[in-house]
Amino acid sequence: MSNPKYKIQKTELLSDNWYILNRVTVDYQKKDGTWDTQKREVYDRGNGAAILLYNIHKGTVVLTRQFRLPTYMNGNPTGMLTEVCAGLLDEDDPVACIIRETEEETGYRLSSVRKVFESYMSPGAVTEILYFFVGEYDISMRVSSGGGLDQEHEEIEVIEIPFDQAYLMIETGEIKDAKTIMLLQYAKINQLIPNSTRLADDYSNE
Repeated sequence: MSNPKYKIQKTELLSDNWYILNRVTVDYQKKDGTWDTQKREVYDRGNGAAILLYNIHKGTVVLTRQFRLPTYMNGNPTGMLTEVCAGLLDEDDPVACIIRETEEETGYRLSSVRKVFESYMSPGAVTEILYFFVGEYDISMRVSSGGGLDQEHEEIEVIEIPFDQAYLMIETGEIKDAKTIMLLQYAKINQLIPNSTRLADDYSNE
């Protein structure tokens, strides 16, 4: 990676306690040809993947709910966040990662997923690219109760709800997680679950 308009002069390690936090000094060339120098803190936690699990026949989606300390420290009184399944890639490619995370967190073992887009999630400070997927599920794919891994101190609640209810939770503020909002909006725009309101009514009457 090289661009003659940007020259990294110094990279100082501030922390590697969990992931990598650097202070980077960079010179960059402005439109008028002059050079400016900036210092920025850059957090590298690796890349990740997220998935919306959906069931066309029932009109439902699978979400997770878990404690997120940073949200608790910034106005979330319970610290609990409703999200799509997601995880860091570690050494895996995005597809292998999201299939692994789906089984660990939700208990569903998927054989195939579809990538729909990718995004820098906080480009002002964090290097992470998040790969977004959707995948169909049904009860035959359920191999465990999910809940995450004990060694990673995960305690994840698995939630299956009608898609329209999940989408309304964006408006009510019950869902505030960016990756979840993005995938629910993708599903709405692309009509992944046609006639979802009618299907959800049938599901609730089962």
